Parts: sequence; structure tokens; C-alpha cells
Amino acid sequence: MSDGATAGALGAAPTMYFHRDERPASVPLWLESMALLEWMFLRASGVYYGCGVRRGDGSPVVVVPGFLGTDSYLFDLHWWLWRIGYRSYLSRIGQNAECLDILLERLRQTIDTAQQECGGKVHLIGHSLGGLLSRAAAARWPERVASVAALGSPFRGLNSHPLVMRMADQIRTRIRSARAGSVQPDCFTGYCDCDAVRALQSAPPPSVPRIAIYTRTDGVTDWRFCIDGDPDTDFEVGGTHVGLVFNAEVYRVLAAHLAAVDREAKAAAAPSSAAASEPGALDSAPRRRQRR
Repeated sequence: MSDGATAGALGAAPTMYFHRDERPASVPLWLESMALLEWMFLRASGVYYGCGVRRGDGSPVVVVPGFLGTDSYLFDLHWWLWRIGYRSYLSRIGQNAECLDILLERLRQTIDTAQQECGGKVHLIGHSLGGLLSRAAAARWPERVASVAALGSPFRGLNSHPLVMRMADQIRTRIRSARAGSVQPDCFTGYCDCDAVRALQSAPPPSVPRIAIYTRTDGVTDWRFCIDGDPDTDFEVGGTHVGLVFNAEVYRVLAAHLAAVDREAKAAAAPSSAAASEPGALDSAPRRRQRR
């Protein structure tokens, strides 16, 4: 990627929101071994048990796994959302190692189920590649999505550790072999012409609130491609890439974000006098804003 393209990703909006080219990133993969500590610290935090966070109102939330992952590693996040008052749904997309169009269609089915059972729009929380799918879903069906929270998601371009890039190459080869003739020639790349990739290449719909949570010590992907460049929606936390789904600070930000979106949606639907009845929920969220 050229310096100009990188500058676009970090500052002014580039011509194409999602950069097509893939480049290896020099990131500290070895730090990802510390994710186990984050999992342990989470259980020692009051946040995990619902202490000191805003309660949900029963709104539906779908959690979406990252590259190579399945819903099983999101159980902690899933059940925590239930504990604080949300109706949480696992994505049911299977392993996140498939044609993005197929994964997006599976996610749409889960969104539809959540919407039918709960009524109203659905919040999406996606980890890593799951965040890209969540943002693509919001671009495709903004009338169904209440908000998107992306955790360590390189939605500005796939700049990841060389080992991750090699694994992606292997998945790409497997998809093309298994689905020869039924997928795009550039399947599982930024050059694919499928609906999912086209959705990623468009600017996010302004009607869908979104946040990006990232860590500068991400050992999988370059954190600079995981932010919008807006200090009001980019939230920096400490920790690892894998550990973002076990991070108490992330949970605190998510609780504030979900409560704020639901409050604003209710205020918009109610008489205008109710709009100022409650202070902003995000004001209480711990935030380490992106340093310029």
C-alpha cells in the first residue's frame, strides 16, 4: 500500500473506504499468548458480573466471531450480555473461514431471527473479521441494524501478521477448490466483486451508530487499519487482539455504547421533551482516545 493510501486510512477519508490490497504487518504476534491473562482478569472484575455498568432493556445483540473462529469462544461475551439485560444471539455462521458472501447470508438469517423474536433493530458486535461482516451487514441492511461495535477489526484494509496472511491464502485456496465455478475468481480477497466486499468498500451508513475498539499492542493486525479516525467513536484499550473478547475495559465500553444507542433510539421515538431527560450514557465510559 502506498504512503498516500495509508495516510488516507489514518486521516482524511480515502476514495475507497476499504483498501483492496493485502500487506503483511510487523506486529507482535507473541503478545497474543497474554490473552489467557485477560481471560483470568475478566473473572476478577466486577464488570463481568454486571457491577458498575448500565443495564440493557432486552434489545437483541448478535455476536460474530473472527477469522478461523466459531461462536464457541464468544460464550463469555454472549452470557455477559444476557446478565446485563440484553437478548444475546450467537451468529450461527459456522467457522469464519468461508466465502464472505456465504457468511454474510448466514449472519443475515440470524439477524432476521433476532428481529422477529425481539422486535426492533439488532445490535452487532464483531471481533476481528467478524467486525467486517458486521459492518458489511449494516451497509447492506441498515434498516435492520441498530449499531455496530467492531473489536480489533481491520475494516480499512487487511494488514496482518505474515502468518495470518499465509493462513488466509490457505483458506482462499480451499474455498476455490471446494466451490469451483460457484464463487468469484477473487473470492476471499479485497478484489472480489461479491455483495459482501462491495459493502465493505462503501462508507458506513450514517444512520447506523458504530464504534471501533482497538489496541495498539495488537499482535494480529495493524491497529491503524482498525479505526475510523474519529476520537468520538474510536476507543483504545490495553491488551491483545484475541483478548479483546475477554477484556473488562472492552465490556465496559460496550455496555455504555449499547445503552446510549438504545436511549437515543427511544428518545427519537418519544416526544422531544424526553430527549434530555437522562445524561449521556457514553460520558461514563472509560476512553483512551486515539492519540494524534
